[in-house]
Amino acid sequence: MKEMRYWGLIIVLVLSGVGIHAWERSGEARVERLPLNQFPSEIGNWRQYGPDERFDEATESVLRASDYLSRLYVSNEGYLASLYIGYYATQRTGVTYHSPLNCLPGAGWAMTEPARVVIRPEGAPPFEANRYIIQKGRDKQLLIYWYQGRGRALASEYWGKIYTVLDSMSRRRSDGAMVRIIIPLGPTMSEEKALALATDLAAKSYAYLPQFVPN
Repeated sequence: MKEMRYWGLIIVLVLSGVGIHAWERSGEARVERLPLNQFPSEIGNWRQYGPDERFDEATESVLRASDYLSRLYVSNEGYLASLYIGYYATQRTGVTYHSPLNCLPGAGWAMTEPARVVIRPEGAPPFEANRYIIQKGRDKQLLIYWYQGRGRALASEYWGKIYTVLDSMSRRRSDGAMVRIIIPLGPTMSEEKALALATDLAAKSYAYLPQFVPN
């Protein structure tokens, strides 16, 4: 009986090794998507304001995103919002989303008042996003962000990484994006108003995201 268990264990280990080797050689599954520079210039009552921003080479080498969008939108009432989407075609090689929790403090921004907010897209289930007040000197802004990809929208970076591992094994996919919206605060822009604007743009943008960040 012990000898049978021994050889049974050997067979399981060999088969597991073969399976892992085959999985690694199979690579990522191909998914069709549109480039982010084709993201709609009009989203509900929001329209693009100015050209898309392109980062310098040093910033791009740190982000290591497969594709990204950094764009200003203006509402019909004249309020400005910044939308950033950083897409990664694969995270198997260690390249992954750059969490604002890491990059913003490194750039001198203080992040306070952490909270979760609910985004309610039309025709889709609600989901949670992270909310912070960020400040550097006199520049104060409201930030919301979440992780998007493979049919999920998540506030938790922890759960995002767990699902990435699981989907990489079961679906041969680890692609995804981080979506971030920023609203400047000031004498005429309260935190409550900024949050309403940010969640409105988030909800209206969400309907278009699967074309660029596939489900």
